[in-house]
Amino acid sequence: MSRDKKSETLVIQGEAMIPTDHGEFRMIAYSNNAEDRMPHMALFHPATRTDEVVNVRIQSECITGEVFGSNRCECGEQLDQSLHYIGQHTGILIYLRQEGRGIGIINKLHAYEKQDAGYDTAEANKVLGFAIDSRKYDAAIQILLDLGVTKINLLTNNPDKLAAFDSSEISIIERLPLQIDPKKENREYLKTKKNTFGHHLDLV
Repeated sequence: MSRDKKSETLVIQGEAMIPTDHGEFRMIAYSNNAEDRMPHMALFHPATRTDEVVNVRIQSECITGEVFGSNRCECGEQLDQSLHYIGQHTGILIYLRQEGRGIGIINKLHAYEKQDAGYDTAEANKVLGFAIDSRKYDAAIQILLDLGVTKINLLTNNPDKLAAFDSSEISIIERLPLQIDPKKENREYLKTKKNTFGHHLDLV
């Protein structure tokens, strides 16, 4: 299930400093409900100047890749690389709770079964009755505006994330590529990202 809250006002429900291997970040929980067990998160480098161009990564939740180190995708490595970059150069990582391109972890596992039967990632979603990508990025824009950000460098290969800002109050100054070397387990997945979803990827 998508966690996008397009029609709802997100506010800060809690925050604290979090030391990580990539530096210290202010972790901020955003939701319209103080009892929300799965709020969107912002990891804010404390030296970030929001009145200047801010480095931003929008990361959609991927429990398989980020928590359990699955090689079916490159999500865990993208998260690490993004936090490393922001730790070195300042910025904000927005973490959206929209697992499995918006279909949730249970349906994502069903999609993996379809992929194991020969479907690519886009086809698997369609066979299950879902859009190939149900994610939305309104919540990320709302969070960035709440933090006072109006100009960004966006760490992404995804053209949909770039397009999400077209009618917003936030200007993208530069796209920063986020290339991860493919593994044998995710090379076909990455090819589908490039050929079907139009991601800016250099694959050999």
